[in-house]
Amino acid sequence: MTIKVGDKLPDAKFAVMGEGGPKPVSTRELFDGKTVVLFAVPGAFTPTCSEQHLPGFIGALDALKAKGVSTIACTAVNDVFVLNAWSKARGADGITMLADGNADFAKALGLNVDLTPFGLGTRSQRYAMIVEDGVVKYLAIENSPPEHVNATAEKVLASF
Repeated sequence: MTIKVGDKLPDAKFAVMGEGGPKPVSTRELFDGKTVVLFAVPGAFTPTCSEQHLPGFIGALDALKAKGVSTIACTAVNDVFVLNAWSKARGADGITMLADGNADFAKALGLNVDLTPFGLGTRSQRYAMIVEDGVVKYLAIENSPPEHVNATAEKVLASF
């Protein structure tokens, strides 16, 4: 079953890169009592993710913060080391990178996709959502991984 507007995010754990290395963080820690923009990419360093999706949210950081967003986060089915390297390579300092290495969160949302034919295994669909106190208030899901039409930073900003 796919998550929808009005649903509470499932309990899950991500890995984030801390000062001392990787550390776990829960959905409760990330979303409870906050307004968060969460977007997902099928994979760090992939063309659409690196050239369109992530840069759109980097460019929208200030505008999203002005709308009352406390955290802008990106999740991908990659390990925390890859996401940390991608963040540094793309200058994504203001974006919290959430590693969903085993696709547990993507599967819990019903937003996983099988990209085995492309050698990528199970990944997350591309999406963007606004979450208030753990509840999905806005959700845009792309139809296929290379598509980048609905889950854009511009559409998220326009939804406020």
